[in-house]
Amino acid sequence: MLAFQLNLSEKFPVSRMNLPQLRIPCYWDAARPDSEKRVVMRLQQAKRAACALLTGALGAATLFCARHAGQTLPLQQSFWAAGSFLADPAAATVAALHTMDDLLPRPPEPEVPAEAAAPPVSQPADVPTPEPAPTAAPAQDPGPAPEGAGKIISSHYGNGQGDNYIPCGAGTVRNCTSLARSEVEAIIAQGLPFSIEANSSEPQVLIMHTHTTESYEDMERPWYHPDATSRTTDETRNVVAVGAAMAQQLNAAGVCTIQDTTLHDYPSYNGSYERSNATVRRLLQEHPSIKVVLDVHRDAIIQQDGTWVKPVADLADQGPCAQVMLICGADRGGNLPNFRQNLRFAAAWQRAMTENWPGLARPVLFDYRYYNQDLTTGSLLIEVGGHANTLEEAVNAGTLAGKALAKALLGQ
Repeated sequence: MLAFQLNLSEKFPVSRMNLPQLRIPCYWDAARPDSEKRVVMRLQQAKRAACALLTGALGAATLFCARHAGQTLPLQQSFWAAGSFLADPAAATVAALHTMDDLLPRPPEPEVPAEAAAPPVSQPADVPTPEPAPTAAPAQDPGPAPEGAGKIISSHYGNGQGDNYIPCGAGTVRNCTSLARSEVEAIIAQGLPFSIEANSSEPQVLIMHTHTTESYEDMERPWYHPDATSRTTDETRNVVAVGAAMAQQLNAAGVCTIQDTTLHDYPSYNGSYERSNATVRRLLQEHPSIKVVLDVHRDAIIQQDGTWVKPVADLADQGPCAQVMLICGADRGGNLPNFRQNLRFAAAWQRAMTENWPGLARPVLFDYRYYNQDLTTGSLLIEVGGHANTLEEAVNAGTLAGKALAKALLGQ
């Protein structure tokens, strides 16, 4: 990840205004496909911050001139006067009054309570875990969109077309590697490269989260808040809740599953995969019976204009439901020598999802990714929905994905 800052103070000196240094942090992570758009959003924030600062400076100048002339001018009116320099005086007033809030640097880590979380305990998901402190239920009426709110749209991703989309059940595998289509077809035509022990008391599946704090929208609405981070340590609102839904289905079907809820991306996002690698290695040593390791994430799809896109499945009989996407890495320089086994596993799961619930799964992404998938021959990453989906949509998708995985593992 590349981190850098836009220092607005170099262009707009603020020493006489008694304001903090104005730096907008930007982050580029080559492993995250949305990094370019995140940088674009940071640049847009910088632009808005500069406009707000200009309005504040003009407002302060107006107030100073009024007082120098012996007039008493309320602060808000001074900013209103400054707003005449902009196209929309009202917007200028609001921007000026909220200048400090807008200019505070926002790191990529989630805005979460400061108290440290207790170390997670790896255990079968059907064993209840201590529940987090209760929080107020979010209001179901989204109300009017706040100033600066972004747009959310829904999209259904089909099977794709072209030579790199290879049929797999009722779905497809998107081949983004240099492997020939015929070679990929031969790999996915094979069955599972491992077998699991049904109704065993020993764990067969491990569900974990490299980016544990990835979260979802709390309600259905056509906009997102301008200050949304889409991250939280609240396990009832982030991908942990989705992983729990998957684990519940697997355990109910007789596939012993444990879930690890370690916060690998908090308080620091950098090094998340190194920390999750250590967690998985430790759990594999503790439970050598584990055959499958699933890293459960959510996607983040952002258009160039800042619009958030949520992938949705058209499954009316299942309630509102997000789409899911499996990601299988390919070997590059010897980093994933057993990638073929992982791809066979991905194909079996994709077939079970698409044949039982057509439209639930986007094409499997087969690409040169690593994601710690060298640790077992049943290692995959799954994106359940995106940050624009609601938690309900994501949990419903995780439930169906868990049911399909049980069918694939048990040969049903």
